Formats: sequence, structure tokens, C-alpha cells
Amino acid sequence: MPTESFHLGTEYSTIDLARDVTAGEIAGAEEEANRIVWENRPVAIRFASAEDAASLGLRKESRREGTLRLIDVEGFDRSACGGTHVSRTGAIGVIAVSSTERFKGGSRITFLCGGRALHGFRSLRDVVAASVRVLSVMPSELPAAIERLQSDAKEQRRQLKDSQERLAAHEADALADAAASFGSLKLVTAGLPGWDVAGIKTIASRIVERPAHVAVLLSEPAPSSIVIARSAGLALDSGAILKALIAKHGGKGGGRAELAQGGGITAPAADVLQSARELLKPGA
Repeated sequence: MPTESFHLGTEYSTIDLARDVTAGEIAGAEEEANRIVWENRPVAIRFASAEDAASLGLRKESRREGTLRLIDVEGFDRSACGGTHVSRTGAIGVIAVSSTERFKGGSRITFLCGGRALHGFRSLRDVVAASVRVLSVMPSELPAAIERLQSDAKEQRRQLKDSQERLAAHEADALADAAASFGSLKLVTAGLPGWDVAGIKTIASRIVERPAHVAVLLSEPAPSSIVIARSAGLALDSGAILKALIAKHGGKGGGRAELAQGGGITAPAADVLQSARELLKPGA
């Protein structure tokens, strides 16, 4: 598998390949590399001109000119390299692939050698030991236990979303039932503690399903999110109203005529809502 690039780091090393590789190929390469290490083959260094090196069967053609430094792993590999090398392969100890990932259309393989492999094993061992204690499972059962946790968390998020939607509907109906009459409009202005912008947007959207309704809702505490919405058919511009409120009270946001939202409002919610009522009062 020809490499595009190789990086030797202080903690780990990487090889970038120009294509995807399979788990079987990686395992095979790891086995072969360690076979050469454990056979403790001698590593020789020689020098040759670029012309002579071309006839010596280098694993990868060198683009350098002049005298080349050649590294010869007996019976296995011959390459041009100026880096530091062991005198025998056994000094490497062990080569362990720690991870693989997609990278620039190919594969990046990360591996550890010698003492770094031992440190990597210790780190992995400690993480696994801590995980099995927390989850009360055997190491071989960790993947299944994590899948169960993910599945349970997904179901809990679904249930929470359903509960929030029902609560939002109840909140919206209660607010709409208590809407103030502003001329021909029904106006709902409220600060809603504990709701995020998605929640107040859901509440506002349900309120304006009723005809002739306008909703101006803020989350609390500050910094507040704000949502302004109006029923279909009304001539009000929610985005313009939000722009006016932001100009007076700070924050940022925008939107369309039927719905606008913003955030970062640090002014008291009561002041912002009073400004909204003044903007929307008949004749304003």
C-alpha cells in the first residue's frame, strides 16, 4: 500500500494512504511489521549515488539527487532516508495500530511503537477498567452496554420532546385564552422562565394558529431570547417589530413578517414587553 505521507510524532506516528483500506489489510500489515521486528533483522546504512540507488530496488524512488543515504532492513526493505534508525529491528519492540480514519479521500493510520505502545496500552487499560466499573459489565460487554445506553438516551430524548411539545401546547392555549384585546388584535405578551428559544417558538406558533393573534414572548432569565409571531392575514411585520425592540433594548435577530426571533437581550423582560405593547397599540 503506497503511502502519500508519513509523520513520526513524539506521542504517535501516522501514515496517510491514497485509498481506503480494510480492517483485514490493516491487521495483516500490523502482523507483518511485527514479524519483521521480532525476527530482529539487522538494519544497515549505506550511501550511494542517485544513479546507483535506482538499480538497487528501492521501495520508493527518491526524488533527491547526489549522494543518498540508504536504509536496508535485511531481506525486507531498502529505502532512501535521512532519519534515525535502530541497528536491528528488535529494538523497536512492538508496533501497534491505535486507530484508522478517513482522510482526504484515503485513510490515515495511527500507530505506536516501543515504549509509546506500552503507554498507549496502559492508557487504554485504565479507560476500559474505569468503564467496566461504571457500567458493571465485562470488558467484552462494553460495546453492547454503550449501545444500550445510547438507545436508552435516544428514547428518553424522544419522550422528553413529546412532553415538552404537550407542555408547550398547554402553555400556548392558556396564554391565548388570556390574550389582551388591542383593537382588532388579540395580543399575547409574556416572559416565560425556563423555556429556550425553540420552546417559545413552538408556543408562539401555536398561539398564532388562532386568527387575529400576535405573540411577543421572551425567555427568562436574561440574556433573553425573543420570538414575535402573528396570525396569517394580519398586516403586521414581525421582523420590523423585532428590529425596533432590538434598537431600543439591545440584542440581535431577524426574521420574516409572520415570525421573527432574536436573542442576547439583557434588558428586563417587563420593559421589553411594555415596549412591544406600545408599538402594537392601536394608532401607534
